[in-house]
Amino acid sequence: MALNPSPSFQLQPSANQVPLATNYITDFDFLNQYLPDTYEKEFERYGNRSVASFLRMVGAEMPSNSDLIKWAEQGRLHIKYVDVNADDAAASLTAEFTVNDVLSGNIAVRVGQTVLISENTGAGSNKGIIQDVDYAAGTFEVAFYEAAGQSFALNSTVSVMIYGSEFAKGTNGMVESIEPEDDIFENKPIIIKDKYSVSGSDMAQIGWVEVTTENGATGYLWYLKAEHETRLRFEDYLETAMIEAVPAEAGSAASTFLAGGLAGQAGSEGLFYVVEERGNVFGGGNPTTLAEFDSIIQRLDKQGSIEENVLFVNRQFSFDIDDMLAAQNSYGAGGTSYGLFDNDEQMALNLGFSGFRRGYDFYKTDWKYLNDPTMRGDLPSGAVNGLLVPAGSTTVYDQVLGKNAKRPFLHVRYRASETEDRRYKTWVTGSAGGAATSDLDAMEVHFLSERALCTLGANNFVIFED
Repeated sequence: MALNPSPSFQLQPSANQVPLATNYITDFDFLNQYLPDTYEKEFERYGNRSVASFLRMVGAEMPSNSDLIKWAEQGRLHIKYVDVNADDAAASLTAEFTVNDVLSGNIAVRVGQTVLISENTGAGSNKGIIQDVDYAAGTFEVAFYEAAGQSFALNSTVSVMIYGSEFAKGTNGMVESIEPEDDIFENKPIIIKDKYSVSGSDMAQIGWVEVTTENGATGYLWYLKAEHETRLRFEDYLETAMIEAVPAEAGSAASTFLAGGLAGQAGSEGLFYVVEERGNVFGGGNPTTLAEFDSIIQRLDKQGSIEENVLFVNRQFSFDIDDMLAAQNSYGAGGTSYGLFDNDEQMALNLGFSGFRRGYDFYKTDWKYLNDPTMRGDLPSGAVNGLLVPAGSTTVYDQVLGKNAKRPFLHVRYRASETEDRRYKTWVTGSAGGAATSDLDAMEVHFLSERALCTLGANNFVIFED
C-alpha cells in the first residue's frame, strides 16, 4: 500500500522564528496569537451631543410649593373694539352700535366719551360722542360730529377707538368708572423621570474607557459610563420637556392614562404651545426680506415694544438672515463684501452677521436643538425654524406669593419645600454597588424632577414655522 499524497504532511514547528514552507499556516485566526490594537479613548464623532442650554441662557429657576402656578399680566390701557356692527343706515346723524367682541364683562364705554369709528374695509370713518349706553345689551349710541352723518352703510363692521371725552358747561362728571382688566394665566408642573440599571454580575468585571464628557469632564469611566450618559440625557429632557409640553385635552387618551380622565390634570404648557396660542406665529417659511421682517417689527410695535430681542434659529434660518443683510450692501451682489471690515487680502471673508438693528435690536444665535437630527432637526412636518425671545424681565402679580414680582420672560418653577426639593433628585437602590435597599441583584440609579415653565408676556414672542 502507498501513502496518499493528500492530505499532505503535518506542519513542523521551527525552533527559531524563521518563515519556512513547513511552518506556514494558511487558515490562521489572529485571535489565537495576536490581540487587536485598541483605542482606550472614545472618539467624539458627534461632538457635544447635549442640546440643553437654551433655558439656562434666557431664563431662571425658582421654587414653588403648589400643584398650580398662577400669575396675572396687565391688560391694555386703552380701549378699542374691532368687531362692532353699525345698526343704522348711512347719513344717520346719530347711530347705534353693537359690540360683538368677546368680552369678560360689560363694554367699557361711557356717556361723554369721544370715539373714532372706522369701517373695517376702508369705506369711511366718523368721529362722534357717546350719548347713551345699554350695558346689558352691549350697545351704545353715538352723535356724529360731521353734519353729513354716518359715512358707511347699515350693518357694516367697524372698529371703535376711544380717544377722549367732552362735556358741556355746568354738567355732572363721568357717570361710570372702569376697572383694570388683568389676564390670569396658570400652568402646572409635570414629573419627569429616568433610570439606569446595571446587574451585580456586570459590576464584577470592570472595563475602563477614557472619555471627554459634554459637561467638560475628562478621565476614565467603567460600568457607570452608561449611568453618566443617562444623567446627561435626563438633563436634556429637563429642558426639552419644558419646550415641547402640551396640556392633555379632556377626554384624550393621555388624560385618561395620566389622570383618570380628569380634565386639566395631565400635561403642561410648554414654550412652543404657549407662543402658538398666545404669541405671534410667522408661518410659511423663513422671513428672507426686509419687508417680511418689517411686518414682524410692526407686530412687535403693537405688543410690548421690547427694545432688545434674541433670535434662536436653525442653520437655514441663520443663512437666510445673513443673505438678507448682505443684500442691503450695494457692493455685496457678488458675495464679496459682507459685514464691516477693510477687505484686507490676509483677512478671512466674514459671511455672517451676529445681529442687526431695525426699529429694535435683534441678536442672532444658532439653537442646536433645532439642528440636531435626533431632536427637532429635519422633521418632515411641524418644523420650527426659530424663536424670537424678548430680553430682560417683566413685572407680574404672582397669585401664589400675593405680591408683584420681577420675573424673566421665561423661567422654570420646580416643586420644593423645607423638607423636599424636587428640582433635581437622584438616588440609588438595589443591593450592588454599595446600595443595600432591596434584594435586587443590581444597582439602579433613579432621576426625578417636577417642574413647569412660566412664559410671561407671550405676546412679545414670535415663533417661525414652516
